[in-house]
Amino acid sequence: MAMKRHRRRVGGAPSVRAFRVVGTNVLRREGHEKLTGRALYVADLDVAGSWWGLTVRAPHARAKLLGIRADSSFDWSAVSLVTAADLEKAGRENVVSLIGDDQPFLVAREVQHPEEAVALIAAPTREQAEMAARHLTIEYESLPAELDFERATTTFKKYEILKGRLARAFPLAEHIVTGSYRVGHQEQAYIENNGIVAFPPDPARGGVREVRGSMQCPFYIVAALARLFGEPRERMRVIQSTTGGGFGGKEEFPNMLAGHAALLAEACGRPVRMLYDRAEDMTATTKRHPGRVAHRTALDRQGRILGMEIDVLLDGGAYTTLSPVVLSRAVLHAAGPYRCDNVRISGRVVKTNTPPNGAFRGFGVPQVTFALERHLDRVAAEIGFDPVELRRRNLLADGETTATGQAVADAGASRETLEAVLARAKWSATRKAHAAWNRRSVVKRRGLGLACYFHGTGFTGSGEIRLASTAAVELLAPGSVRVRTSSTEMGQGTRTVFAQIVAETLGLPYDRVETFDPDTALVPDSGPTVASRTVAIVGRILADAARALDGGLAAHAGRKPGKPWSIRDFERATASYLAGGGDPFFCARFSNPSNQRFDDQRYLGDAYAAYAWAATVVEVEVDLASFEVRVLRVTSAQEIGKAIHPRFAEGQLEGGIAQALGWGLFEEVAMRDGRMANGQLTNYILPTSVDTPPIDLVFLERPYEHGPFGAKGIGELPMDGGAPAVVNAIADALGVDLDRIPATPERIAEAWLTKARIRHSA
Repeated sequence: MAMKRHRRRVGGAPSVRAFRVVGTNVLRREGHEKLTGRALYVADLDVAGSWWGLTVRAPHARAKLLGIRADSSFDWSAVSLVTAADLEKAGRENVVSLIGDDQPFLVAREVQHPEEAVALIAAPTREQAEMAARHLTIEYESLPAELDFERATTTFKKYEILKGRLARAFPLAEHIVTGSYRVGHQEQAYIENNGIVAFPPDPARGGVREVRGSMQCPFYIVAALARLFGEPRERMRVIQSTTGGGFGGKEEFPNMLAGHAALLAEACGRPVRMLYDRAEDMTATTKRHPGRVAHRTALDRQGRILGMEIDVLLDGGAYTTLSPVVLSRAVLHAAGPYRCDNVRISGRVVKTNTPPNGAFRGFGVPQVTFALERHLDRVAAEIGFDPVELRRRNLLADGETTATGQAVADAGASRETLEAVLARAKWSATRKAHAAWNRRSVVKRRGLGLACYFHGTGFTGSGEIRLASTAAVELLAPGSVRVRTSSTEMGQGTRTVFAQIVAETLGLPYDRVETFDPDTALVPDSGPTVASRTVAIVGRILADAARALDGGLAAHAGRKPGKPWSIRDFERATASYLAGGGDPFFCARFSNPSNQRFDDQRYLGDAYAAYAWAATVVEVEVDLASFEVRVLRVTSAQEIGKAIHPRFAEGQLEGGIAQALGWGLFEEVAMRDGRMANGQLTNYILPTSVDTPPIDLVFLERPYEHGPFGAKGIGELPMDGGAPAVVNAIADALGVDLDRIPATPERIAEAWLTKARIRHSA
């Protein structure tokens, strides 16, 4: 793995370090627990006296709920049943608190999508709960449903970005190229299904309601439960269990599940376990937003982009959930890392009677990146340009502005990643070799595809400023530090990199820093574990908290702050400080160190404090009989600021690329009457280790001044470019035009036959 380093002073880092931790592959903090089976996932929790919770779901895309009738022959005293009528009677607010107030915990009057929750049942065993469900009769009146997002009439959110004078650009153009591109749903397919255990209010603790489970955002659940029960947030305690992956699928949906479990726990007076099986998890939870992105591009004779008109349409499903912010990030990235003085980007997310769509790794950027990078290959073909040269002429340089008018100091990394990936992939030589190979081969064709892309770090615009996240470190005797944040570990390495950041800031050994899974009774609100913000944003806050600890302890010990501690001096200073009654907690809050400014109304200004940059090349082989695609190799250059843990960073990038290839080639959610018809892993096709090609990574590092030790966000970046690169490679191999993913063998065959018909008619 090649490492290209741009040496630059990074704010906040000690100039001398006693122990080098950042940039090394220390042992994963929770790795031993997982390896030995000691880590407790929610399904492993042994909760004495717990009952099993079950959700009764609607079969219709849209229907009027006429009534729920319990069979009198069944012994209902042995189970607990909760409906919307019970919530109304108890004065509960039947709304899942998030961005919009449109989604109920339980249907009260009208079903809006298949699998919507209508009733909840708790019983001593799963079998008893299922038996009770069979003795419920629910009457519906079917209503017309909107299932086609391109014809939908209800809009959740709109955005528009304007830059320059588009009306002047197109009359001056030598070339105008249009295109429309479609993307489908994608299932998160995390290893561990959604699961929650809820406990009834505890009178001994002032009526505290406790919830444990698999989640990304504990304080989201706190807010949702507080609103549901109309009680102070301090009475909601949410504890993350070991979590087996999320990819966004456990960002907002656990709000719903936690509410269901807590309602049942209150109803039966016992702890309640709600653990989805794979089929329920796939059919009832959120997916990546499908969409259509239309492009109209004006270029001059030299292939320079004069104007870009982009229209983004996303399918939000039945309720708002996180759709407005997914659309926001989509429109902000729709013009890509390219120079253009005249831009209009319009975005809408609409309602359909399908299960709500929500967060998924990339958060709207993979959709628009696929459209843009596929469109640029189409542009290159129509105007007779090499696709590499077209991108090279239009990529941003340092200090040039994005579609929102943001001048980005390190935008030249876009060109650096392009040149690095072309060199590593031996682009020119490989294309020549493919041309020769294709002339000899009768049954197969080979091709190369390229995608250039970027991804903003952290919340959009003023989001981080409004969130004002907090993190803390705690000083422990005899001389160690404990990290306190609400950022969750889902397999990506949060606990490890946080320990690295704090250890390096203080100049202590890695094993002197403790971490634990979040418990909202014990940690401050550090914001959600989303948006590639964990290391770059929360890690920076943690480093500030560690510097506050260093300053407080140094003042007590009569020494200069910022100087690495020896273990002996740290232990002595800690013992003396704590014995003297010193406060062991040192907190820091997000302070907008980059002085980010964004106009949330006009969508202009600094959309993100920092961007990570990438370029990916994919090499494929296509069988002309079956039109199956074999990915031979992936080469990707990724500029990520600084790799805190290089091996974890490599794993994030490789995993994201593999996930993107799956979306581009295999993964198709088959919808039937608004419901996922292939909600099992037997017929939802995921890439396996056999399908995953060799992935050659090139790390480029331009340290971000305001990230911890230069780090930017990287978790979502690799998801953005794999799909367009692989589809561009298929198009290159066959000389066909593909405008939709997944690029299944059937769609490739259709494009091949269309090409043959055009050639024959000519």
